[in-house]
Amino acid sequence: MPPPPTVLLRRLLQTGAGLLVLATTTCAQLPPTAAVAVPPIPAGEARAWFYRDPGVYDCLGTPYIRMNEAIVGVSQIGGASYRDVPPGQYFVRTDNYLGDFNSTREAYLFPGQQVYFKILCLRNWINGGGGRNDNGYQRDTFYVWQMPPEVAQGDVARSQFYGGG
Repeated sequence: MPPPPTVLLRRLLQTGAGLLVLATTTCAQLPPTAAVAVPPIPAGEARAWFYRDPGVYDCLGTPYIRMNEAIVGVSQIGGASYRDVPPGQYFVRTDNYLGDFNSTREAYLFPGQQVYFKILCLRNWINGGGGRNDNGYQRDTFYVWQMPPEVAQGDVARSQFYGGG
């Protein structure tokens, strides 16, 4: 025998309230990087910053960021993060469906140096499938650009801080 309508209504309201709490907590914005006390670069290491400006036409994807094939972060829209690494030669890229000659960067990082990498996206570089009223699949292409510190520092300061280490 099914439960009475009042029990069903109470369960529905409890579920809805729980979903509302979950939705509001996951939408909380992170502080801007300028408001966070970022520790100094550890002795003998270098710091690589990664950031992505929020754009009206930006992709929604959040690809992994890799340095020498090791995952060092996730590209978040409007976000910034950093990674402290030993000095040396680094190949920096994001995960992409297809590569493009401008989608990666190579950089040598010196002890105490900060390097800034901006992640950009070209929407729907590859798409297809689907029928007349169906978009089918879409693949965005992400690019890594090394930016001069005097340009990047202001952008990073305004970006939401996603951590570092």
